[in-house]
Amino acid sequence: MSFDYQPVLKGDLVELRPLRPEDYDDLYAVAADPLIWEQHPVKNRHEEGRFQVFFREALASGGALLAIDTKTQRVIGSSRFHGYDKEESEVEIGWTFLARSHWGGMYNGQMKALMLRHAFRFVNCVVFLVGPQNLRSQRAVEKIGAVRVGSRPDAEGRDSYYVYQIAASAFAQR
Repeated sequence: MSFDYQPVLKGDLVELRPLRPEDYDDLYAVAADPLIWEQHPVKNRHEEGRFQVFFREALASGGALLAIDTKTQRVIGSSRFHGYDKEESEVEIGWTFLARSHWGGMYNGQMKALMLRHAFRFVNCVVFLVGPQNLRSQRAVEKIGAVRVGSRPDAEGRDSYYVYQIAASAFAQR
């Protein structure tokens, strides 16, 4: 069975569905907030030109999901599946961002839980890459049970991402 990169996943707070070109305006309305990106390696992603590149790459990835608040039916962010490796039995979840109105509550946790349940139908391990300065994202992945296991270099060979992972067995025990 091949990994399904763009499922429709529904919870009581969040619905995730495949990102479509017509989602640009609604998603940019969320992403235009500079505070979302202040700890991110690409701090100016709130600028429309930078976001256009991000959005095009998200569509091209074939794994991008749009996050919708189930109560209001408003777009609140997005996330992605990437890099399914059948031999290693792993996939990455990343490129996640949420509207500040949905920080600190249960939305990110439910979004990740939906994605993890889906991923663990196909793999034994999920990986998250988080920038060293992105303390919010580090806390968020730790909160869902991911453990830091090392770092990965960028194209210049510098350690630019912390690697977190969660195994299916650890997730099942939560």
